[in-house]
Amino acid sequence: MEEASGFIPKHGGYRKLYSYQKAEIVYDATVYFCRRFLEKRDRTYDQMVQAARSGKQNIVEGSQVSGTSKEFELKLTNVARGSLEELLEDYRDFLRTRGLEEWSADHPHAQRLRELNRVPNTDYETFRKGIEHPDPAICANVILGLVKVTNYLLDRQINTLEKAFLEEGGLREAMTRARISRRNDQKRNRP
Repeated sequence: MEEASGFIPKHGGYRKLYSYQKAEIVYDATVYFCRRFLEKRDRTYDQMVQAARSGKQNIVEGSQVSGTSKEFELKLTNVARGSLEELLEDYRDFLRTRGLEEWSADHPHAQRLRELNRVPNTDYETFRKGIEHPDPAICANVILGLVKVTNYLLDRQINTLEKAFLEEGGLREAMTRARISRRNDQKRNRP
């Protein structure tokens, strides 16, 4: 007997998403950064850690619900993007309020960071030297660059999700197609 494939598509698998992989690095780096450069009682400390966590966790949740709700997947992925945009501003605020420079795109360190971001299977170790650098300006700029890359990946992911929804629809459409297919199979198999 052949097993029915069902109408709920594969879902989860967030660990394979580049956006998740980068968001995980951003979260770990932000925890390290805040412990090192901010006072624990400073409200910004909690805000930054929570924004980084929200970015990562909403990718996870969006991926997990994708099988039954493309709408929620899209919304949660967009929430992740919003949280990381907030975090981006926190790092910019850190630099600006301390009179530190944000690297331009043509800064040699920014160019090196772009090269590292193109390497497959990067993780925290790939960026450790920059993230844990003694100079807070270098540390903040490296993480800022990682947030920018993650946001870029999330923008692409959101665009892909929008296109897929327009082409394939959501769960209701899949349920309807499955029901019609089942009825047609039953009609064909009647004696």
